[in-house]
Amino acid sequence: MNTTLQDRIRGSLIGGAIGDALGYPVEFIYSFGKIQNRYGERGITRLDTYQHWLSEDRQTGKAVISDDTQMTLFTANGILNAKKQGIAMKYGICLAYIEWYLTQIGKKSGKYKDCWIANVPELNERRAPGNTCITALDAIYRGLEPVNNSKGCGGVMRIAPIPLYAAVDGRISIEDADRLAGDAAEITHLHPLGFIPAALMAHVIYRLALDTEPTRENMQRYIEEGVEDMRKIYSQYPDDVEYMAKLAEKAIRLAGNGKSDLENVKLLGEGWVGEEALAVGLYCALKHFDSFEDALVASVNHGGDSDSTGAVTGNILGAAVGYEAIPQFYKDDVELHDLILHMADDLYRGEVTEM
Repeated sequence: MNTTLQDRIRGSLIGGAIGDALGYPVEFIYSFGKIQNRYGERGITRLDTYQHWLSEDRQTGKAVISDDTQMTLFTANGILNAKKQGIAMKYGICLAYIEWYLTQIGKKSGKYKDCWIANVPELNERRAPGNTCITALDAIYRGLEPVNNSKGCGGVMRIAPIPLYAAVDGRISIEDADRLAGDAAEITHLHPLGFIPAALMAHVIYRLALDTEPTRENMQRYIEEGVEDMRKIYSQYPDDVEYMAKLAEKAIRLAGNGKSDLENVKLLGEGWVGEEALAVGLYCALKHFDSFEDALVASVNHGGDSDSTGAVTGNILGAAVGYEAIPQFYKDDVELHDLILHMADDLYRGEVTEM
């Protein structure tokens, strides 16, 4: 499985978008039985290119991405803007999130105008944005400090570009990349379990992207190593770190128990909160390490936050297998495929360019 780092970065970003688009049509169905009623016994297994909530004149023949991939792309644009402008990465990411927020309320700003992707029509559509992200960024835009105690998964589902950018030529150490991912999540989600999972996810992606011969056993080791790093980085939140650690350990254990994915995912949670979304992603990537398709199918077919658990799973496993190993039928049908590849290549080169 020896692939180039550029291919791994492509795989992680495209993988996350595919997981997001696969889960998006079933995110609010809330029952696997109802998912089966619509898509068959296994649930949804292929990208739904007919988005049932869109009118006929807005159909594109592609499976649309949600706010998860929108914010992931703005994270990437923010990192690259910060590099270009010589400003702090967290600040650059925050500025990019404000630009995303403006796309969601249909407003333009002369001050916040550095993200070229803000002009892409698909990234100006409201795709079920999270309330915490919207309210926190609205406060920042108005010059206020956000106030919440949210541990929703809106922090963890968008941070993949951080470890991917950081891993190239050791631009940022893994410890600092973990911290930056946590800081980026904390811009909007102020409960420790809103940002600790983001840091742990970054650790696993960083390690997988650089592993020339990744294996399930290696991934398990990276999770365990990441948990130890969380204990150091977030020593001021011991109870929250241990809660995340127990869920991560549970994901590892369940991946080898031989029970159905539906049963195991239920034991980890529905993914609406950060620690559960990451635990489901870790479980699905570990259990189906040798099958990207099976991992994604497992990650979205449940009664929870399917697009976010799909996105997290795709980001993680995509960093291990790379773009070329992802089934072509998924790549053919996902919205903004070429833009996402362009952004992945910019992350690899470390410079922002427009399409």
